[in-house]
Amino acid sequence: MRRRLRELAATHVRYGYRRLTVLLRREGWKVNAKRVYRLYDEENLKVRSVKRKKIARRQRVPQGQAARPNDCWSADFVSDKLSDGRSIRILTVVDQFTRECVWLQADRSMNGGKVVAALNRAMAERGRAPRSLTLDNGSEFVGRAMEAWAMESGVQLCFIRPGRPVENGFIESFNGRLRDECLNVEWFASLTDAQVKLATWRDHYNHQRPHSALDDRTPAWFAGLHGTPTPRSALPTLAKANGEPRQGFASPATAALDPAHRLPQDVLQKGEALFRIAQTRDSLLSLWSDFQARYAGSGEL
Repeated sequence: MRRRLRELAATHVRYGYRRLTVLLRREGWKVNAKRVYRLYDEENLKVRSVKRKKIARRQRVPQGQAARPNDCWSADFVSDKLSDGRSIRILTVVDQFTRECVWLQADRSMNGGKVVAALNRAMAERGRAPRSLTLDNGSEFVGRAMEAWAMESGVQLCFIRPGRPVENGFIESFNGRLRDECLNVEWFASLTDAQVKLATWRDHYNHQRPHSALDDRTPAWFAGLHGTPTPRSALPTLAKANGEPRQGFASPATAALDPAHRLPQDVLQKGEALFRIAQTRDSLLSLWSDFQARYAGSGEL
């Protein structure tokens, strides 16, 4: 058991004794956490970590919780460097309900167009679009490319308050695990090498790594307990997968055939909308969200 414990600790260098206990039990060892901790301590396998500073408790803003898989996603960026010193950025996307890593993509630089392309590939793999996407206020997320994608896909963009990363705690926790167990352990010789290793780690995270918030089950196993995955479908149909109206304007080709996507017919409100679009620099997404909130109860949207 000592030899196997050392082998597992050498393979997963940032795993603590509790996760190593889960791995040993999967292999058939009849042990409890206290015995593994004793051997773990005797073999000097403790993981060194920086102690967190104690801060005063603050009132947190309540956030809506995901009720099912593919309901709410979170996205963020992590930075790292290659062996030659060149910097790379990694887009991370997590499912808040199942804790699955929805997408990992590394590139030399990331902009709104690349983020949209990555999210489209993630939706194609998952088979549907999420109801909401929690983001920070980075320039890649607040641009027009993301606005157009949100209206096209019917996804609600939920931006956290500046300087409040705790409001996007799911992705912050995942980024910590990614850096601790992958980025600080692996050595990336090139961008291609980084992409391959990140894909391998993502598969391990989803299908093998015990997750303490899921009762030491893997995210993929937990997702399987809540029904089979939705069959994959073409990207143009993803926006209608949830049966809700699209968050945007209908295309000219289909506007005359689909009256459900027209603006409200009230003359005064329509004149106000045209005036605001012509006289202000507000984004179309913010204007449309305003009218959605105004007509949510009247059924005229």
